[in-house]
Formats: sequence, structure tokens, C-alpha cells
Amino acid sequence: MMTAMLKRWSGTSTAAVFCAAFIAAGSPAHALTKLNVGKSIATNFAMLPVNVGQEVGIFQKHGLDLHIVDFHGAAKLVQGIAAGAVDIGLGSGPQLAFIAKGAPQIGVAAFANAPRTIMLVVNKDGPVKTVNDLKGRTVSCSTVGSLTNWLGHELSRHMGWGTDGIKITPLGSMASQTAALETHRIDGMVVESTTAFKAEEAGFGKILVRFGDRYKHFIVHVIYASKSIAAQHPDQIRAFLAAWFETVDYMNSHKEKTIEIAEKVADMSPSIAEKSYDELMPMINRKGNFDPQGLAVLAKSFVDMHILPKEPNMSELYTEKYLPNAK
Repeated sequence: MMTAMLKRWSGTSTAAVFCAAFIAAGSPAHALTKLNVGKSIATNFAMLPVNVGQEVGIFQKHGLDLHIVDFHGAAKLVQGIAAGAVDIGLGSGPQLAFIAKGAPQIGVAAFANAPRTIMLVVNKDGPVKTVNDLKGRTVSCSTVGSLTNWLGHELSRHMGWGTDGIKITPLGSMASQTAALETHRIDGMVVESTTAFKAEEAGFGKILVRFGDRYKHFIVHVIYASKSIAAQHPDQIRAFLAAWFETVDYMNSHKEKTIEIAEKVADMSPSIAEKSYDELMPMINRKGNFDPQGLAVLAKSFVDMHILPKEPNMSELYTEKYLPNAK
């Protein structure tokens, strides 16, 4: 499925076109530079720095005013970038494969390595009690080509069942997946941690797999820049990354304010917001450099999962020249 989606990445969706039109009709120009930022998963805690930095004024301090757009998965984010609706995208490491297929974007920072933000949740009273029980079962993800889709197939492959030993089906939003699990229409869902914690708190869900425990060398989240902005406004990428990492430092020293913003952005309870902070804040990469071992794992997986015919030259898919610590 992911291979087919990669071949169709350039087919701009109606939603992406609408998003582009909506942004184009935005507010009048002002002193700050407007930057359109897309999040592949709206509630993902690792992507929270854009919301925190915008609210507390860090991005404005660096001359930027962010317009934040939420998408349902990596494939839709790539469409948004291709449509010119997104300048900077917060996506997944596996999304690097889209670039190898010709998507007009470039990775500019790795902001999380081990995939601690992604979990597989099953129904607490359902038939799946262990990972071995997942064979042949139906598990949801956000979209074809998304990180959750990739990890579901990768889990199946690692269990020795082939990439389709677990039936991975895209259901879109976290709300849609949660409803399907709660009503037993699916056996599990690969979702970001906030949704997983909510399912447990509601009493019907049980976290079965924490992907961060299974994949130590990985690059789970990457900041992407459109090739257009990279060619025309590289200074805006540098300003964004400088503000991003300043915000990460701010979040580390301002737990209470970060939790307050997380509650609003992800519509989570105070207890889940605090749990997310304590469990996930340490995973955020403080410098943005791409781990060579994580890149090697991704490159090999692209072939093992039949996403690409051969391992790509990973150095062509990302750059570190915009990072604040770049020489």
C-alpha cells in the first residue's frame, strides 16, 4: 500500500488545494514573516514545540509568525507541501522515502529518535492479549504512507509474518480509530501516545506495544522544508530551527506552562498532559542531528518492506546545514 501511495504522492488532494486557498486568503502582511507549518499528527507531543513557541512568543522573537495546519498522516502532509500550502512540515523519519520518490521537500532536522510517541493499543477486553495474538488481526493506522502505517507493517515483518501478517487499515483521524476500537470493529490501533493514554484512561484500551522499546536506533520524527523555501528563503529555515530548539529548552525548564498548552492543543486531561511530559520530553533531540545508525535502519527497511527497490543515498534526503550548531 505504501508503495502505491508513494507513486501517487504528486496527486494533490482536494483538502490540500483547499488548505492552500485558505492560507492564501490569510491576514494582511505585517512585520513578521508568515510561515505555514504542517503537523502530520495534530496531538503528537513531540510536535508540541511549534504550539508552545508560538504561544510564548519565541518564534515571533525570531521574526516568524506561524500558521499551523494539522494533517492526518504523513501522506497528506506531503501533499500539502507539494501543493505549496506548507513551508515547514513536522513529519516522520520514514517520510524520507517520499523524497527518494521525488517529493519536493528536504529533511532539515531530526527532532526525535526512538519512536516513543507511537504505541499499539488493543481493546482491554478483546481477544488480543499478547503480540503473538496480532497475526491475521486488523489494526488501524492514520493514512497509507504514514509513520503509524509503517510501524504496523514493520512489526509484522519483525514477528516473521511478512509485511502483511497484520492487516493494517487506514482510518484517518485519531477519533475515528478510537471509535472503531471501542466498538470492536478493529482489533488494535497504532496511534500516537496521547490517544493511547486517553484510551487507557477511558477504561477500554490497553497499551500492548511501545515501539520505543523495540526500536532503539531509529529516527521517528523529522522537520522537513519545502524545496521552494530552501531555494528562495534559507534564512527562514534557520530562523525556524533556531526558534524550535530554543522552545525545546524552554519546555524543559517550564513544565507547568508546557503542560497547560498541551492540555489545550491535544484536548487532554491534566493527568495525561503531565504523563506525556514526563515520558516523552526526554525523547526530543536537543540538537537536530541525524543519527547515522537510525538512517541505516530506515534505508534497509525501505527495501525490506518493498517501498524502494534499493537503499537510497540517505545523504541526498536531508541536510544539517540549517541547524543552529552547523559549522
